[in-house]
Amino acid sequence: MSAAGKARAPREEEQAPHEETPAPREEARAPREEARAPREEEQARHEETPAPREEARAPREEARAPREGDPAKQLAVASLRAAIMDGDMSPGQRLVEAELAEMLAVTRASVRAALIDLSADGLVERIPNRGARVRAVPVEEAVAITECRMVLEGLCAAKAAQNATSADVGRLRGIGHRMSEAVRDGEPLAYSALNRELHVLVADVSGQAVAAGLLRRLNAQIVRHQFRLSLRAGRTHVSLPEHLAIIDAIAARDPDAAEAAARHHVRSVIGALGEPTDQDRSG
Repeated sequence: MSAAGKARAPREEEQAPHEETPAPREEARAPREEARAPREEEQARHEETPAPREEARAPREEARAPREGDPAKQLAVASLRAAIMDGDMSPGQRLVEAELAEMLAVTRASVRAALIDLSADGLVERIPNRGARVRAVPVEEAVAITECRMVLEGLCAAKAAQNATSADVGRLRGIGHRMSEAVRDGEPLAYSALNRELHVLVADVSGQAVAAGLLRRLNAQIVRHQFRLSLRAGRTHVSLPEHLAIIDAIAARDPDAAEAAARHHVRSVIGALGEPTDQDRSG
């Protein structure tokens, strides 16, 4: 090899390293690409932040009660009826429109319209120039109302025996079982609530919408008497087998037996309402 050829070889070897140098630049770009990922993730977080604001608005919208119109009136009717039937409002208690409007967050006009509806249902008594109050139902009227109930309860029980499905029977049996447990455990308040639940379910299963609606209105007027009756010593032990007999007749799909059992039970209630209480005896 000539001296000139030997001189070229080192130069070509020197060029080779220069040609290989761009590779580290490509590798150097990788950290930059990786560095972009946190920035993109951070941008994604900023884009996701509006979601909590949307969620935060929901409770405020739900918290708004209807202020006026028919929705506000229906809200007032439902709230006041529940308060009366649950015993939160006592017979004779004054119902002041301004106080109720503030409590329910509706207008006084909505409360006034609600009181008119409740007066038609026999739950509220409106006195000219004196406002309204929860109506007190005397025992004699409670007996008369229960006599009407006897016919309607018998009708609904008979219809329920005709229409009950296996699922309906299962629900009735479940309530009957819980009523038995309440009597066994000495829990008259629980028994009273289950008693009401059972009668409502029988009316619903009957499919007799007119009778069911009449029963709701009648029962609402005497709920106070029913509650006091359930607290009377020994009353639950009399009432329980009567309710279980209604359930058995409906489960057997026997309309005549169901009607007879329902009438027998309500007749027993009428007799108990007419009996003097311990308070009456002590007085």
